[in-house]
Amino acid sequence: MPQAIGEKTEEQAAVFAVLSDPTRLGLVKLLCRQRGSRVLCVNALANLLGVTQSAVSQHLRILKSIGLVKGERRGYHIHYSINSDVLERCRNLTSAALMIEEPSKKRRNQTLPDQRGGHSTA
Repeated sequence: MPQAIGEKTEEQAAVFAVLSDPTRLGLVKLLCRQRGSRVLCVNALANLLGVTQSAVSQHLRILKSIGLVKGERRGYHIHYSINSDVLERCRNLTSAALMIEEPSKKRRNQTLPDQRGGHSTA
């Protein structure tokens, strides 16, 4: 894999893997809607998503593993919020992974496989 392509591929794949689950993506969306000091505990998140508290806890653990979600203890409960800095990093990584680039003149002249299994000149 060329250096330019493989440079951030592992990190990008990790972000896509974490966000590939509908419940985790739902958690991220809910937490992104919270502003300022508005944070949510596992019970509130479970009720809003219609899943069990244990399922929410497991998904939060995965989101926390990449730093996307942070927890803050308040009394007996832990309240969760999105980590804005990591969210921005995830946005940049996914955007870079999906960016369409113009091929350089050097690469245009290389032979690329077409979808039928043959070769075509790019």
